Amino acid sequence: MKTTTPTDPYQDIRDAVRALCADFPDAYHRKIDAARGYPVAFVDALTKAGWLAAMIPTEYGGSGLGLAEASVVMEEINRCGGNAGACHGQMYNMGTLLRHGSDAQKQHYLPRIASGEWRLQSMGVTEPSTGTDTTKIKTTAVRSASGDRYVVNGQKVWISRVQHSDWMILLARTTALAEVKKKSEGMSIFMVDLRLAERTGMTVRPIPNMVNHETNELFFENLEIPAGNLIGQEGQGFKYILDGLNAERTLIAAECIGDGRWFIDRVTKYANERVVFGRPIGQNQGVQFPIAESHIEVEAADLMRWEACRLFDAREPCGAQANMAKYLAAKASWEAANACIQFHGGFGFADEYDVERKFRETRLYQVAPISTNLILSYVAEHVLGLPRSF
Repeated sequence: MKTTTPTDPYQDIRDAVRALCADFPDAYHRKIDAARGYPVAFVDALTKAGWLAAMIPTEYGGSGLGLAEASVVMEEINRCGGNAGACHGQMYNMGTLLRHGSDAQKQHYLPRIASGEWRLQSMGVTEPSTGTDTTKIKTTAVRSASGDRYVVNGQKVWISRVQHSDWMILLARTTALAEVKKKSEGMSIFMVDLRLAERTGMTVRPIPNMVNHETNELFFENLEIPAGNLIGQEGQGFKYILDGLNAERTLIAAECIGDGRWFIDRVTKYANERVVFGRPIGQNQGVQFPIAESHIEVEAADLMRWEACRLFDAREPCGAQANMAKYLAAKASWEAANACIQFHGGFGFADEYDVERKFRETRLYQVAPISTNLILSYVAEHVLGLPRSF
């Protein structure tokens, strides 16, 4: 099924990413999933080709593209049967550093991230007792008496790609919640050298899960971080990290759109070929309508994705659009997944068709990185002006 046209301004990017993904067909991703592994070769190929440095400015060795172009890369990875969740952190995590880091920090980190020498795949925000109530985090970073270090203690959970990353952006409290005027104040952002941290005060506990997504629980015990690893001003970390979260939600919306189109392509082909009772099952309206409805919803979600990208790239507020894009795209991909597995019947549950793998992967985005209910709460409060519900 054709969803792009010759006038698509991103066709060259789509063609290039599809050509790379062709070297990693369904069988590759199926094998990685069965082994509960990480697609090292695939991520290395994306890195070498420069796609994961799309949003890093050219002066730091990147491509200097915007969120719109980056979202096309993520969409096409999923559209081609892969899972961009293995690498999308490299796209948006560096945004906090790029927008709020010092010139010296950007010169130090960004060229090495762009080249692939260093991987910045992880962002340490969520904690077991606070979840998405980020302002209540308990992990602390206390400045040493000498002033040249911060000492970190606490715990994080659901922190992705730590085992395949060199650096992590960490959010920690530098001023106690009881001592700040606003609960969003008093948190700071740090660059953490993960390999050094694992030897000096950070313990990593992997969390096996249904999606084969590399995610972990982290424990910090007197982990020392150089004061020079602080990004921006102390106490302003929550504000800084919102840029990264808006990019994350928009990119994941694009991934869900890629998933949705993958499901629609697969089920449309299958419905045309599968003959039962002497006719293709796709001739039945009971099959046609859910597929057509999924296509409509994916295309509508795509429009909100582009609006979120436009605003982000213009450095305009885009929290509502990023959240709505993620909500619409995750919902659309999940409904497309349901139609795809339903109309494949028993074959939808067979590994060799890849539907069950993609079905599990796209289900994650109803929950993470922000649940659908919290997006609805955000829109109710911040867009519609309704009273805060929590």
